[in-house]
Amino acid sequence: MKHFTFLILFMSLIFQAFAQDSRPNIIFILSDDHRYDFMGFTGAVEGLETPNLDRMAKNGAHFPNAFVTTSLCSPSRASILTGQYAHTHTIVDNSAPVPEGTKFFPEILQKNGYQTSFFGKWHMGDEDDKPQAGFDYWLSFRGQGVYNDPTFNINGQLVKQPEGSYTSDRLTDYAVEWLEKREKDKPFFLYLSHKAVHAEFTPAERHKGLHDKTPVVTPPSMYLTATKDSPYFSDREKPITTPVNYKDIPEWVRRQRFSWHGVDYMYHGDIPFDSFYRRYLETLMGIDESVGRVLDWVGKNGLKENTMIVYMGDNGFSFGEHGLIDKRHAYEESMKVPFLAQYPKLIKPGTVNPNIVMNIDLAPTFLELAGLPGAKADVQGKSFLPIIKNQQAEWRDKVFYEYYWEMAYPSTPTIFAVRTSRYKYIFNQGVWDINELYDLQNDPYEMNNLIRSEAHQEIAKQLRDEVFTWLETTGGEQIPLKRISYPKRDHIYQRTF
Repeated sequence: MKHFTFLILFMSLIFQAFAQDSRPNIIFILSDDHRYDFMGFTGAVEGLETPNLDRMAKNGAHFPNAFVTTSLCSPSRASILTGQYAHTHTIVDNSAPVPEGTKFFPEILQKNGYQTSFFGKWHMGDEDDKPQAGFDYWLSFRGQGVYNDPTFNINGQLVKQPEGSYTSDRLTDYAVEWLEKREKDKPFFLYLSHKAVHAEFTPAERHKGLHDKTPVVTPPSMYLTATKDSPYFSDREKPITTPVNYKDIPEWVRRQRFSWHGVDYMYHGDIPFDSFYRRYLETLMGIDESVGRVLDWVGKNGLKENTMIVYMGDNGFSFGEHGLIDKRHAYEESMKVPFLAQYPKLIKPGTVNPNIVMNIDLAPTFLELAGLPGAKADVQGKSFLPIIKNQQAEWRDKVFYEYYWEMAYPSTPTIFAVRTSRYKYIFNQGVWDINELYDLQNDPYEMNNLIRSEAHQEIAKQLRDEVFTWLETTGGEQIPLKRISYPKRDHIYQRTF
């Protein structure tokens, strides 16, 4: 009888080991400030070629309706790792520290047999680069880092990279090296978190000048708020095919046009718009090549069938819409992000999945994929595996958005918004200004604010109620304020303490 019991126990252990070994690997590649439509296959940018991102879309799925809940580096990254809204995890700006006791999903993967690794930009907790819980291998840098000749914190040791190093390349070098040296009998989770394409845009030497002759695409809303002092004033007469409400453009939007984040005085005149646009495209080339190297490694090592690869941007980016650059605001190009997923076991090649996915969905998705559904009970996102398996599965029909005013960039107010498949309602908090309502079906460039329209008062009230119901039911009725010290940045503001 004892021998029989031992045999059953032995077989059970073998079965558990086999089940663990068969769990899928997960690779998550995150870029910074990559705009949702700046990929070759979308056709949005003449002359832009991204063969490796295109390859992901061809061999997997493109989610054209992917959004972040806050369009800012640290809050978005915290939402990815926690599966929570910013008002819940309270990392509401780029300097807010990580609250004690915060649990990120890689910790759960690690404790359940996954090898875990992190490479790149962390940018939470007052720009720290020290190793974080949940990762067997750690490589990061302080704050935004630099594009050339970086110093990395590798498992707690500062390691200066060789002269001539380019950060996007070196992060990928280390990631591929870790993949080669990992324990082969365990599933793995790899998080490759790029600095690119964050300003100030700096392409690799091999890509400099690549887009010098690429036409610069400017959106029709770029000229709406141009005054006589703007170099774009004459362009206000360009024909626009959709209705425009000049009267009800918020005042904070008008004023931001001539600022650090506006097209008429961007970065306080350090770079012209056309150069800014083209250097962005060139810097993006390093990201595309990084994705290609990872895809190649997975294919060559026979792991394609059992590895989910997700590519995403941490937030969107404006190139002139409403006279703005950067992100933070709740317009489409800021909220939307590129989102690609490849996993042959569940995703048919060439899929275009129209469902709404969000950055808070990644944690529950990866945990469910690893056989750990419900392991993190405090997530506010949802696993998107059901809509991968069946696009008709019951799913969300709207996105909620929040952004909290920052001392370092005070020209954008606190914003709360809700976006459905047709309408977007934006509540501009804490300023003497107008709120916004857009019919995205008839006004994709968000130029016709319908907030005063008699015909739209019912939908405006409904969406406003939904915003505040969302905040009430998710604990977001108080703005999380933190005791933080900003470095003095004379080019932005003067402050004494």
